[in-house]
Amino acid sequence: MVTHPGKGLHGQAVEELGRRIIRGDYPPGSVVDPVRFETELGVSKTVVREAMRVLASKGLLESKQKRGTTIRPRSDWNLLDSDLLRWQGSSAPTDGFLEDLAEVRAIVEPAGARLAAARRTPSDLAAMRQALEAMAAAGTDADAMVEADLAFHRALLDAAHNELLSRMEVVIEAGLRVRDRIVHGARHFSDSIPVHQELLEAVEAGDPDAAVAAVASLLAQASDDLAAVRAGEDHDDAATDTLPKETP
Repeated sequence: MVTHPGKGLHGQAVEELGRRIIRGDYPPGSVVDPVRFETELGVSKTVVREAMRVLASKGLLESKQKRGTTIRPRSDWNLLDSDLLRWQGSSAPTDGFLEDLAEVRAIVEPAGARLAAARRTPSDLAAMRQALEAMAAAGTDADAMVEADLAFHRALLDAAHNELLSRMEVVIEAGLRVRDRIVHGARHFSDSIPVHQELLEAVEAGDPDAAVAAVASLLAQASDDLAAVRAGEDHDDAATDTLPKETP
C-alpha cells in the first residue's frame, strides 16, 4: 500500500483513494468496487468502508441501493475542503486550477490586508514579523521558505479579525503551497521579502490603501514568477521535442 507518514491505515486509504478520484482515475458516474480497493491497498473491509464514508462526506462518492457506490459529478464536490484543495495541488495542477486559485487570492487578500491595517493588534504584528524573519532565514531551503510564507499570509488574514475571512486560509494556503512548490522548487523566483516587508509596514502603520497596494505588488510578483517557470518548462519540452532521434 502507498504509505503516508503520520497517518493510520484509515487516513492512508482516504489519501490514496481521494487522490485517485481527484486525478481522474475514476471518472464521474463510474462504479467503484470496495473489494478491489481492499486488494489494491492491502487493507481490511472496515478500513475501506470508513475511507469511503469520509470521501462521501466530501461530496466525492454516493451510495445507492442496487447501483452501488459511484463517483459523483465534480459539481457536487466540496472544492473548498482542505483535503480536496491539497490533493488537487499536490500532483500536477492544471492551468485552470492555478488560475482559479490566483483569482480567489486576488479577491480575498486585498480585503484581508485592508481590514488588517485597521484592526491589527501587537500580537498580529509580532506573528507577521516572526514569519518574515523566518522567510529571511530560510535562504535556499525551499521547504522552509514555503512554510514561512504560509505563516505570514495566515497571520495577515488573522489580523483582519474576521472569523469567516480567516477560514479562507484553506484556499490561500492551497494557492501559496502550489505556487511556492513550483517556483521555489525550480529555483527561479524573485526576492519576495522586500514586498512582504512593505506589506508588514503598511499594516503596522494602519494604512489600508498602502496595504492593498502592497498585496497587489506581491500577487503580481507571484504571478510573474510562476509564469516564468512555466514558460521555462514549455521551452524545455519544446527543446526536447526537437532533439534528433537516435537511429535504431
